[in-house]
Amino acid sequence: MPNIKSAEKRVRVTERKRLRNKSVRTMCKTNITKAERLIFLGDTTAAQEAVAVAITSLDKAAEKGVIHPNNAARRKSRLMKKFNQLQAQAPAPLPAKPKAKAAKPKPKAKAKPKAKAKAETKAKPKAAKAKPKAAKAEAKPKAKATKAKTAKAEKEEPPEKLDSEG
Repeated sequence: MPNIKSAEKRVRVTERKRLRNKSVRTMCKTNITKAERLIFLGDTTAAQEAVAVAITSLDKAAEKGVIHPNNAARRKSRLMKKFNQLQAQAPAPLPAKPKAKAAKPKPKAKAKPKAKAKAETKAKPKAAKAKPKAAKAEAKPKAKATKAKTAKAEKEEPPEKLDSEG
């Protein structure tokens, strides 16, 4: 048992840090074992996700100082080596067969006149509609301005008189 106050405090501090670091270490270990288990089962997609989770947990632990960065690198290397062996053993996916060619496209000459006709029909109504919009646009701001002025007038109250003003 420590006899000095500072030594007693160091014991308390190290105990707190030990408990804090313990959860990080166990999380790393469980993530690694999950990844290894999936690797040995041969499930490549699930193993790939688990390996990524395990690597991030190791990186976080090394960043926090819970484990040494070289320790994290060694564990990641071992895990990736096992995962790469699994990928090498797994059969390569078959290349996708080319799809049958679609039917011949329609001639482009027919599409262009339709587009021009649509553009002409659309242009005419826009010109006709432009005049009423302008007239409406002129009328609307005046109405809005009057509403805004009345709303401001209602909000503004006459200033209260101070006792000194009498």
